[in-house]
Parts: sequence; structure tokens; C-alpha cells
Amino acid sequence: MPTRAFSTEDGNTNIASINVARTRQNSDIDLSFSPKFIGLDNDGTNLRADVFKKTNLAAVKQAVRSLLLTNYTERPFMHRFGGNLSALLFRLSTEVDDMDLENEIVKSIEAFEPRARVLNINSVISPDNNEVRVTVTFQVIATLEQDVVEINLTRLR
Repeated sequence: MPTRAFSTEDGNTNIASINVARTRQNSDIDLSFSPKFIGLDNDGTNLRADVFKKTNLAAVKQAVRSLLLTNYTERPFMHRFGGNLSALLFRLSTEVDDMDLENEIVKSIEAFEPRARVLNINSVISPDNNEVRVTVTFQVIATLEQDVVEINLTRLR
């Protein structure tokens, strides 16, 4: 017959408690794909690996950056995925508003990146130079770490 484990309040103190809490680690692959030195081979040649992973704060920062740089309809079957920031470069200067830009950024991060919470957004729109600069300060929900993502968009002529 299987034994049942009760809590210490129930009087069953000779059985060790069960740990049910676990920490969740955020991880993604490194999208830079730059070769990184990992050691020397037996022949003395450099060993390089192709795919590395980013964890915790670096993974969430990379995800927020790629989310904001993604335009609508770039993802198959997810037509409203992304921040659609480069669309602002082709609008007339009277149509672009800082509050609209900030609302779109907050809405896209809340919808598609549940690991981050937006704390502050600073945006500088210079329509004469066809340039948008956005600085997003966010917090990783699991670890309460804060970081900043800076995005500079310039229209190529």
C-alpha cells in the first residue's frame, strides 16, 4: 500500500518536505551567429561553435529587440506580430505622434513578449532626417532585472 505524505502541520514530521517551487530560466539561441572561440583542438587549432544560447536577461533583451524590429506581415500566419516601427519612416511628418509610437510598442510587448514589462519609453522622431530613435527600458518579470534596448531606424535612400 502506498504511503501518503502529509505536511508538518498534519503531524507527519518524519517525511521530508517536497519542494514544488522551481526557477524558470529564459533561454534563446544567439541570433548573431558570430563564431566564438571555445578552446584549442588536439592539433592546436581553434575550435569554434556555430550556435550559442543566450540566457535570462540577454535572451529577453534579444527577443524584445527582434519583436520591435519586425514589421507587420513578416511572420507567416501572424500578420499583426511585431512593432512595425519601420512603417513610421514612410509616413508624413504630421501623422507620426510620440504617444502613438509608445502605445504601439507597449501593446506589442504586452501581447507577444510575456517575459518583459515595459517601464519607460523615450522616442525621438526626426522627420527631416527620416529617422526614429526609440529607447525602451524594461524589466524581466522572473528575475526583476532591468535593461535598456535602443533602436535606431533610418530610411535608406
